[in-house]
Amino acid sequence: MNKQERFVITISRQFGTGGHEIGAELARRLGVKLLDKQIINEVASRFCVVEEAMEKIEARNPLWRDDFTQFYRSYMAGMEYNGQEQDQTSHKLFDAQAEAIRQIAAEESCVIVGRCGFHIFRNHPNAFKIFVHADDQCRKRRIADKFDISESDAAAMIVDNDYSRELYTKTFTGTDWTDARNYDLALNVRRFGVNGAVDFILSSIE
Repeated sequence: MNKQERFVITISRQFGTGGHEIGAELARRLGVKLLDKQIINEVASRFCVVEEAMEKIEARNPLWRDDFTQFYRSYMAGMEYNGQEQDQTSHKLFDAQAEAIRQIAAEESCVIVGRCGFHIFRNHPNAFKIFVHADDQCRKRRIADKFDISESDAAAMIVDNDYSRELYTKTFTGTDWTDARNYDLALNVRRFGVNGAVDFILSSIE
């Protein structure tokens, strides 16, 4: 990746790895925009809905993806699904977010957390795609401390969110979320912490 030209860094992450914090710190150090909530606002304007309503959708667990997550769980269980309108809405939201991301990245360098950025910019000539992961015990401790919950509850959150992200990626990209071939760097953050992970990423870019 050439930092002297307009670039894109995408971060995909397992739940509980601090991927968002890593992305925010990476963007801060590089002096570029972090694309996360900005995308939600752009989608809200495209769909002519109020920002508050979109934020409520995003705040649900597992985020706004729960409609097609429910669909795929039902489908995989052999149950009949008749929620085509909800599934279509998810695809429209994804397409709108992807287009908003592309437009922003065409104008300035940026760090993108989630949103299948690795796929959206798979053919970008100056993109660096990262997957952040860690073992389950490390993630359970981090989530339990962050939300002041038990490790058993943290484990349930991890299973639910990882499952949702896996289905989200498979649905909209046709690829496996954890496939290392999607990324330029797969980073186990167990020993790093946020700042250590950012240090390592920056050294890899150099």
